[in-house]
Amino acid sequence: MEKFASVTALLLLLCFPVAFSGHDYGQALSKSLLFFEAQRSGVLPSSQRVTWRSHSGLNDGKSSGVNLVGGYYDAGDNVKFGLPMAFTVTMMAWSVIEYGNQLAANGELGHSIDAIKWGTDYFIKAHPEPNVLYGEVGDGNTDHYCWQRPEEMTTDRKAYMIDPSNPGSDLAGETAAAMAAASIVFRRSNPAYSRLLLTHAYQLFDFADKYRGKYDSSITVARKYYGSVSGYNDELLWAAAWLYQASNNQFYLDYLGRNGDSMGGTGWSMTEFGWDVKYAGVQTLVAKFLMQGKAGRHTPVFQKFQQKADFFMCSLLGKGSRNIQKTPGGLIFRQRWNNMQFVTSASFLTTVYSDYLTSSRSYLRCSAGNVAPSQLLSFAKSQVDYILGDNPRATSYMVGYGNNFPQRVHHRGSSIVSYKVDRSFVTCRGGYATWFSRKGSDPNLLTGAIVGGPDAYDNFADRRDNYEQTEPATYNNAPLLGVLARLSSGHSGYSQLLPVVPAPVVVRRPMPIRKPRVTSPVRASGPVAIVQKMTGSWVSKGRTYYRYSTTVINKSPRALKTLNLSIKNLYGPIWGLSRSGNSFGLPSWMHSLQSGKSLEFVYIHSTSPANVAVSSYTLA
Repeated sequence: MEKFASVTALLLLLCFPVAFSGHDYGQALSKSLLFFEAQRSGVLPSSQRVTWRSHSGLNDGKSSGVNLVGGYYDAGDNVKFGLPMAFTVTMMAWSVIEYGNQLAANGELGHSIDAIKWGTDYFIKAHPEPNVLYGEVGDGNTDHYCWQRPEEMTTDRKAYMIDPSNPGSDLAGETAAAMAAASIVFRRSNPAYSRLLLTHAYQLFDFADKYRGKYDSSITVARKYYGSVSGYNDELLWAAAWLYQASNNQFYLDYLGRNGDSMGGTGWSMTEFGWDVKYAGVQTLVAKFLMQGKAGRHTPVFQKFQQKADFFMCSLLGKGSRNIQKTPGGLIFRQRWNNMQFVTSASFLTTVYSDYLTSSRSYLRCSAGNVAPSQLLSFAKSQVDYILGDNPRATSYMVGYGNNFPQRVHHRGSSIVSYKVDRSFVTCRGGYATWFSRKGSDPNLLTGAIVGGPDAYDNFADRRDNYEQTEPATYNNAPLLGVLARLSSGHSGYSQLLPVVPAPVVVRRPMPIRKPRVTSPVRASGPVAIVQKMTGSWVSKGRTYYRYSTTVINKSPRALKTLNLSIKNLYGPIWGLSRSGNSFGLPSWMHSLQSGKSLEFVYIHSTSPANVAVSSYTLA
């Protein structure tokens, strides 16, 4: 997908909907932080800005003889899951560590620190003994049976813990990472609190390393919702990396050097990063240590870590030996259920890695050749811009940002009238009948929430029951804090980049209004068939815009090695193809189109379908 910045951007602003204009990353940053306040459990402070929420979960932990009031609800339910909550705090802390100055310049450093402390205060309570950690309050099965506001939930609030007899190295390791990263955040503003967090981090790492096991084998109710597929080795390496960064203690650097090979840090070539799989994050951090000249005798091992970090970055750019799938609109795609979590976390890693490489005057080594660090930042920007509305649906996937965003979010608190407005009791099943099934917009705006997002073809259905696409999560938002702060900083040499759009045709005489064809006939040129269909339309400033989906099918018994398409009468942005001059070809991540397979690309303009034809092709 080619991009540009110049006078053409002005023409685009004048001729296309607002979703294609430049974005206010500072505003998006401010909104994204509000979402964490909407997810708070416990006694809300007087400074609470999301005023439709009230106190909740005030008896959490009481039946177990421990105070577990506080923390965050993970997504659209009322359960406090420890593993994704800890990852959320780690990523918020990493954002502040890397981009604290930029957050401060946007007036959001204080809110970011408050969001981190809301999580770490809870973790201190959840870690009452060195080898005991509470990892969940409530359970998904009973919680999902009900649709209630958190302020009056009647579901079971049992607390679940890990200990030496029931270990959970992944949970304890991630919580250690969160406490260690947060200790860096508070080092200057609250030294005593910073030391307390680091003490907990030391203890949690020792617990995780000494008593090894997967947490979902001990807290089995978590397995259905946050199962530890990757195991615990990645969290042990992750925690060691953060403890080294927080303490500068050589023990943790040696741990990475000794165990990098055996625990998979130098072996796994990753194409994802998130609350379960931490390897790409570890590889990025260790590469940073290497660039800082801290590797010492572990340099050969750390170089292998960096090679894997490079692999991850190259796969995102489509320049690796195994590239990550993208939608026709250019969004990286991993899975149907909450795909956006992988988008935001990958965008964060590419952002920091770009800055690491730039600072060390290095470049990215890909199988396709050396790549400038600026391309990583441009990639992150393209993903953020997609989230904020530069996509084939012209939809913002951040609630409350832009003019077209999800209105029926899969979220209990947002979808039910505020407890402060109407205290009439909402029963467990009555909530489904009265509120979940409503077709109307949510009564409470869940400002800043990043929802699950579109499918592999950029399609999205704004329905409350469509939890795969409309449910938000804290770990969707957390990595975005750093990226938005970085993009809004204004000190770097990049500019607003959007798909190339030809200058619009100026019609100087009245033209009859004709509704575009919904589907164009199948056109074939040799072994290549092309079919187009209109998949959506909307009106902006008196003009109707149409979204077209075009499928290219390889009908040959052999693979298509190259393909050049001619596209005439195109007056809007296009996604899903590479471009060279006036010719369009296979997307950069697709090296060939296999026999019987198809690819899809999409475009938007305000008239009938463009004229798409095959200019040339070669078969394997």
